Amino acid sequence: MLNIKDKVVLITGASSGIGEATARFLAAKGAKVVLGARRIENLQTIAAEIQAAGGVVCFTALDVTQKEQLIEFLQFAQIQFGRVDVLVNNAGLMPLSLIEQLKVEEWDKMIDVNLKGVLYGIAAALPIFQAQNSGHFVNITSIADRWVGPTATIYCATKHAVRVISEGLRQEVGSNIRVTIIAPGATESELPNTISDPEM
Repeated sequence: MLNIKDKVVLITGASSGIGEATARFLAAKGAKVVLGARRIENLQTIAAEIQAAGGVVCFTALDVTQKEQLIEFLQFAQIQFGRVDVLVNNAGLMPLSLIEQLKVEEWDKMIDVNLKGVLYGIAAALPIFQAQNSGHFVNITSIADRWVGPTATIYCATKHAVRVISEGLRQEVGSNIRVTIIAPGATESELPNTISDPEM
């Protein structure tokens, strides 16, 4: 934990759940945390509480489905703190449903957030990490990255894809840029709120 102090850590999906908990934990350990999410009012509350506890934090609105916003998110952190050390790709959705229900729009949203959002984050951060010859990607997947069950097929597919991308990235970038996967099990968060079918 000693090397966390003063590291600049960017967290997507930081307005609740794992992203919020990560921000609070790392700020308490001395990291400078940069929060991004769509719900700016949640970020304001979280940032105020982190600051009140003595942490260093800033925040900005972020939609990970928009690649330009990821670039701006990284630039925002550089302006605020002069560098970027860690990107936590955390934003995610989990609208479970049976494939036969053909909730194609929900599939698209999961692919856009869970998969393309991570790719956009990598694309925004990698040139910075390469230029400074250091950096750390932390990609939040799930135990669903290696398990498939009814109603979760598309969700599992997106998480498996992030696992594969992370492993490939780790092999390609060399030893000075780190790539970590964190694959939680069942976690109390707002993910179930994205499920549109009450029976699920």
